[in-house]
Amino acid sequence: MAPSRPSFFGGLMGGIAGFALGGLLGSMLFGGFGHGMGLGGGIGLMDILLIGGGLALLFMFLRRRRTEEPQPAYAGMGSAYRTAPEPVSAPAATVTAAPVEISDVDRGLSHIASMDGSFDPNAVAANARDVFFDVQAALSARDMGRVSEKLTPEFFTSLQGQADELRAAGRTNKVERVDLRRSEITEAWQESGRDYVTVYFSGSLLDYTVDDRTGAVVSGSATERENLEEFWTFTRPVGPNPWRLSAIQSA
Repeated sequence: MAPSRPSFFGGLMGGIAGFALGGLLGSMLFGGFGHGMGLGGGIGLMDILLIGGGLALLFMFLRRRRTEEPQPAYAGMGSAYRTAPEPVSAPAATVTAAPVEISDVDRGLSHIASMDGSFDPNAVAANARDVFFDVQAALSARDMGRVSEKLTPEFFTSLQGQADELRAAGRTNKVERVDLRRSEITEAWQESGRDYVTVYFSGSLLDYTVDDRTGAVVSGSATERENLEEFWTFTRPVGPNPWRLSAIQSA
């Protein structure tokens, strides 16, 4: 840090003091002592006291002015000359997008679609609804031959066996007032070169069995609806092939 410059008033008063002191001394030496040597009256005691008092007051004034001058400030001697630290901004938080989870159903549907560009899950679910009503009607007629192309050979045999049992017993199963509130694919996968989808059905219906001779209800209710919750599974060879019903499971 550069040294502080002397005060203007300090220099001025110092010059005045020196001038006054020189004048007084000159007066004493050349005036007073001159008179004392015969040129005039000498310096009296009162003159000496006045001169001494004036000089003392002058020196006191100069010392006070010097102590009042501002002193240079150095680093670490006060907060006035410290530079406030600049605020440090916190690093911006990095937002990482959470990975999107793919469900097993979506993954299975994607695999099926990769082998069949025309695959439409919504169309499959809509077709499953049609099959639902067709199969119920075939069971009531005890003739599964009318829907044989919509069933796998194994499942056709199973359902036709149930129809034959009803006919042999002289009974008919009736399904009426069906209200399907939901029909959606809940499973999709590929296995052993085949595609599989499972459609969940929920709703309500009348499902009862009557005696063919008397018309009496032997099971179920012809007046009170019962809840329906079933899973119908369809399959086909991988690729753009027709779907066939392979299983029905109650929830």
